Amino acid sequence: MSEWKDIRRVLCVRLDSIGDVLMTTPAIRALRETLGCRITLLTSAAGAAVAPLVPDIDDTIVFSAPWMKATTGGTRDAEMIARLAAGGFDAAVIFTVYSQSPLPAAYLCYLAGIPRRLAHCRENPYALLTDWVPDPEPAANLRHEVQRQLDLVATVGCTTHNRNLSFSVPPAAHARVQRWIRRRPLVVVHPGATAASRRYPPGHYSRAIDLLIEQTGCDAVFTGDTHELELVDSVRAAIRFPTRSLVGELGLAELGALIAEADLLVSNNTGPAHIAAAVGTPVVDLYALTNPQHTPWLVPSRVLNHDVPCRNCHKSVCPAGHHDCLRKVAPETVAAAAQELLELAA
Repeated sequence: MSEWKDIRRVLCVRLDSIGDVLMTTPAIRALRETLGCRITLLTSAAGAAVAPLVPDIDDTIVFSAPWMKATTGGTRDAEMIARLAAGGFDAAVIFTVYSQSPLPAAYLCYLAGIPRRLAHCRENPYALLTDWVPDPEPAANLRHEVQRQLDLVATVGCTTHNRNLSFSVPPAAHARVQRWIRRRPLVVVHPGATAASRRYPPGHYSRAIDLLIEQTGCDAVFTGDTHELELVDSVRAAIRFPTRSLVGELGLAELGALIAEADLLVSNNTGPAHIAAAVGTPVVDLYALTNPQHTPWLVPSRVLNHDVPCRNCHKSVCPAGHHDCLRKVAPETVAAAAQELLELAA
């Protein structure tokens, strides 16, 4: 901690998506509370979308890192090194899942002249990291992603009593969503996900929500991006009862406000599940067994899947082709879990 006590400007590197950034917010809060520092987030374009809604993040730099999956174009390495060098950062904290290497980002920060550089690392990083924690995962143990990052910053003395995810809904967004609330219980349904391996089958979604409406009389409101409109329409078409769609109509702040107003979220393991955790809305998480560490954090939830030998595959497309970890979750199970959470919250 002695080397970190005078740190005042910290670069937090999280080059993943919205949910990953949200699961890092307790660790970012620990840095800010302990050091009294200014936080800049270096992240992807997707991750940057949520940064304005996280009060502990002061500035954001967008970087399409070539060593991350699904990145194209963007800022060149030399330009980014120059920008980071001009930022006057005292330290960089590189947040990764255990299947990612921190070393490309560490080298970027090293070349930018950032004096302290902290990360989990599986191999000896030598001069690339001034502060490093041998990565125990997955060989020795597996932690929730939030706990993994809290443990990392704790090694340099940074802690927080508030371990909740951070997502602050602007009052204007709250006001805008009021016109979409018609009756209770309000259930938000998010059937999409960026990775095909994390999507519950559309027909199963239809049956599950149909049963839930029949059992509870809930108002089911579907959300998603514009490219998910066909998926949502196919799910809704097979439901016997009226539902509503706000697909493509919500910014991230409005989506957060809607989830905060909802009595329940039914979702795949994707960004809205972590937004629900941040705003305290119970969630039924159709949780594909691609990664065991991203379940809803500190919120009432039911995590549903079917155990398979290929669990923890870290794949965006089911490598076995059967998708059994989600396909074998019965819609009746989903409806029962949703009804149970609604009754507990009543």
